[in-house]
Amino acid sequence: MKHEVMSALALAFLSATPVAAQGTSRTLVAVFAHPDDETSAAPVLARYAREGVQVYLIIATDGAAGGSYTSIPRGPELARARAEEAACAATALGVKPPILLGFPDAQLGNYAEDPTRVYRLTQRIQEELQRLGPDVLITWGPDGGTGHPDHRLVSSIVTQLVRAGATGAPEHLFYSAIPVEGMRAMNPGRGEPPFVVPQAKYFPTRVPFTPADGDAAVRSMACHKTQYSAEVVERITGVAKSVLNGVLPLAPA
Repeated sequence: MKHEVMSALALAFLSATPVAAQGTSRTLVAVFAHPDDETSAAPVLARYAREGVQVYLIIATDGAAGGSYTSIPRGPELARARAEEAACAATALGVKPPILLGFPDAQLGNYAEDPTRVYRLTQRIQEELQRLGPDVLITWGPDGGTGHPDHRLVSSIVTQLVRAGATGAPEHLFYSAIPVEGMRAMNPGRGEPPFVVPQAKYFPTRVPFTPADGDAAVRSMACHKTQYSAEVVERITGVAKSVLNGVLPLAPA
């Protein structure tokens, strides 16, 4: 409990006090690997956008390599579709238009193909942070939520920038995740992977959100039609409502 309270106090607007009441302009930046990754923090992004925080979403890859519920072939056409989905999701959440860095999907850590890619990605993320000047960052935890290598690498880069005191990187970094129940809902035949981190133990910062914020999160998820069918959205959001119960767990880095 002490850790939870100290984290909320240090962060100021990850508390129950509306930002508008604090009389201070704040900026929250979420950095993720793919369009649709923001679903892990969507209710919180919606909450703070609603309360007047400047909320930005940085997406590292073009998303061109994956689409579970689409006939669009992998490549530029799918990248365009996912960029449109990301814009739709941002609008649903009430956040700023997504910042799409356009790095190749599922290839961020392909050192053999391009040894400079990870350095260029690090530089681009740092440049955006310097431009935006966030008070707080949110990204995947070290496990990457689903274990995706792109997720893990983006988490590592953002963490590295914060720990190095890079220009524009704030002191406060929080990790989002997918609850075990959410992983089961996404993959009922496979179940959750063995590395899923117990949120009750390791995610002590609990951020409340309203039913309206939760509804915005559902609408944003539904924008990602290449990734989720209507049935999957319904199944996942039903689980999320019962598990989260109006409070999103985050882990202070």
